[in-house]
Amino acid sequence: MNSGILAYGIVSIIALVWMLTRLVRTPRSAPLWAVTGVVAGFAVAFPFGEAAGDQVSLLGLSPMLCRLVQHGALLVAANCLIAFFLFSALEFRRALRQTLAYAVPLLVTLVVLTVAAVRTPPGTGTNDHRVTSVAVFFVTADLYLGFGFAVAFVLAWRYARGAERRLARGLRIAALGMAGVVLAHSLFIPSVIMRWTGAAASASADGNAQTTIGWFGAVFFMLPGTVLFVVGVSYPAAARRWAALRVWAYHRRMYHRLGPLWQELHRHFPEGQLGRVPTSRWRDLLTVRGVHRRYYRRVIECRDGLVRLSPYLATVGGPDSTTDPAVLAQRLRAALKAHADDAPVPAQAVPVAVPATGDTLDEDVRELAALSAALRTA
Repeated sequence: MNSGILAYGIVSIIALVWMLTRLVRTPRSAPLWAVTGVVAGFAVAFPFGEAAGDQVSLLGLSPMLCRLVQHGALLVAANCLIAFFLFSALEFRRALRQTLAYAVPLLVTLVVLTVAAVRTPPGTGTNDHRVTSVAVFFVTADLYLGFGFAVAFVLAWRYARGAERRLARGLRIAALGMAGVVLAHSLFIPSVIMRWTGAAASASADGNAQTTIGWFGAVFFMLPGTVLFVVGVSYPAAARRWAALRVWAYHRRMYHRLGPLWQELHRHFPEGQLGRVPTSRWRDLLTVRGVHRRYYRRVIECRDGLVRLSPYLATVGGPDSTTDPAVLAQRLRAALKAHADDAPVPAQAVPVAVPATGDTLDEDVRELAALSAALRTA
């Protein structure tokens, strides 16, 4: 067993466990059931394919019956992939009708594979395409897999037209991968027929890649097609995670940059600290949501402290106080001293560190961060 096949098996099993946990939470999602079927098909195919390739029995099944289970699982996975796109794009009843219609060629293919596997003489190599029943088995399986991925390619490309940007990009990448898989199976079929008619096997005969044309299909279409398919399927979620990670990093960075300002304001206005806290301090520190919570909490407390201090700032700086962070930091120190001395001030608050342009939260935080940085050296 090479490292690539081992990695495929491990990833398939982990993905299956993850999909099952999601399915438990949302059992009424038809697209999720379909995706789980795809992952389950690939996961089940792995151990039986390894047993068939090694010519050993598994769970009491002969090597050829293991090959039947492997390809049966792959065929079901291809059909579930079609069902996923149908249920994602169409109304439920219409998608169900079309899914059942695509199940008919699947059942016919499974019957042919079963007959071919049963009629294969005991002791025959599961990859020996010179044997008629084995050749029929592989040609039939490749025909359906090529058909299934071709249909999925068309549906993915069509669905990408109306999808949002990230999903559309992922669907197109996955569609290109499926096109590669279709081309690979289109080359596997003549490869099997060539071996059945007596063509010599290549030096590295394995599976469908027993001739030069089969090796070409495996190396230049099946392998890159599979990689592109996995990348395309993973891309939307990975892009969302990357965007979320960037927001997390920004919030964490700004949280620390607001530290000097928050410390000074909190020292003089401790009553401005928000009272509600998470039930677990360690959970708040270690989770992604904890960073966001602490960020928003600090922004609110800084702005609230400035509102409380603003009458003193108006007194030391005048009504037309500058918005320059360095100058404002100096006046902030003076205002804090005035507050500590309990100097008389008007009760009305005035704007402090307000963005010159725009009124978004990010612009407001950047203004506060600039004041905080200036306060550190003031």
